[in-house]
Amino acid sequence: MASLQASPLLLSSSLPSSNKINAAILVPKLPRVPFSVPNIPTRKQVEELCIKDGYLKNTVRPLEKSIPSRPIDVKSRNSTGIADAKLHAILETVGDRVEMHTNVGEQRDNWNTLFLNSVNMITLTASIMAGVAAIGGAGVPLLALKLSSGLLYSAATGMLLIMNKIQPSQLAEEQRSAARLFRQLESQIKTMLALRSPTEEDVKNVMDNILAVDKAYPLPLIGTMLEKFPATFEPAVWWPANQFRDTRKSNEGKQSYRKTEENGWSEDLDVEMRNVIEVVKSKDMEDYQRLGNLVLKINKILAISGPLLTGIAAIGSAFMGSGSWAAIVAVTAGALATTVSAFEHGGQVGMVVEMYRNNAGFFRQLEESIQGTLEEKDFEKRENGKLFEMKVALQLGRSLSQLKELARKSANSHIHGIDIDEFASKLF
Repeated sequence: MASLQASPLLLSSSLPSSNKINAAILVPKLPRVPFSVPNIPTRKQVEELCIKDGYLKNTVRPLEKSIPSRPIDVKSRNSTGIADAKLHAILETVGDRVEMHTNVGEQRDNWNTLFLNSVNMITLTASIMAGVAAIGGAGVPLLALKLSSGLLYSAATGMLLIMNKIQPSQLAEEQRSAARLFRQLESQIKTMLALRSPTEEDVKNVMDNILAVDKAYPLPLIGTMLEKFPATFEPAVWWPANQFRDTRKSNEGKQSYRKTEENGWSEDLDVEMRNVIEVVKSKDMEDYQRLGNLVLKINKILAISGPLLTGIAAIGSAFMGSGSWAAIVAVTAGALATTVSAFEHGGQVGMVVEMYRNNAGFFRQLEESIQGTLEEKDFEKRENGKLFEMKVALQLGRSLSQLKELARKSANSHIHGIDIDEFASKLF
């Protein structure tokens, strides 16, 4: 109940003091409204009520029947989740491979520089000592110069044998190529995870690619190091052997094209790809085979000449006397050995051999990729034709119109029996 009372208000400013005005405001009492909070029923009470009143029978079950249920493929969802987790784990491993090959490549590039500078300084110092001993007198100084010169030449011979065996510049190029391929594989995995849900088959393919790159570009120097002086020049292979041939023989016979394009493929595009691959085989691959064999032979000659010259210089130092022919041999052979070493390792001939090997491997991979795609009889299993054409054009450093022009020239060369006047690749 609330009440408000106003005390008398006295107005004495304009009225006589005897007159008084009393005012009072009375507010009536408000009735009391009872308010009570109901008790929250327990779970047991709700269950008893529902069972008693038939609530579950008449309400819940009809509601369940009104909503169609969709079966959840728990096995497929779990498989996709596991494949996704595996690919993320593989992605971390690939990133570690990139860092590892980059660091090792820098280290082996430093090896090449340090070995080259050391061998040249040792050889030049030995040559100077041999020359001084040739114009100097006899006795103890001559013996000291002879011994020092012979020891330095022997050390240079041993270091050159090691350098020519492992080819540090070629090792560095191998690691640079491996780091590039692992970065490419890392990008492919990220794209796969962003565009679609991976499968176990995707995981297997990525694993095969990683192992193939590991085999093509090994890190150890003992046991698994690539042969630096093979009998014949062979392109590098860094992809699985069955990557482009696993499902190509699924259908027998040749499937003909319809009037409309199927998955971006048409008969014209098929002919275009076959003409392009003919140019790659007859021009680019053949040219890199020729250059690779030539540089490999030059590298073999230089690798033999360097240690042979320092060895001859060491023998000449041992028989050196004042004004003798041995001094001339020692000085001349030492100078020639320095020149050969500077040309071989300063010019990084081994790196050039590896570069040609990688380029030839790139063209072989492109050839197998195109042939394997064209041999697939089911067009839906192929990569989209327009996308595939764009990838081939970019790999060769051409636009789509330039790729079509190259295919047209290849077709004309077959018709008229003349050689095409350009290479397929504009990059290298």
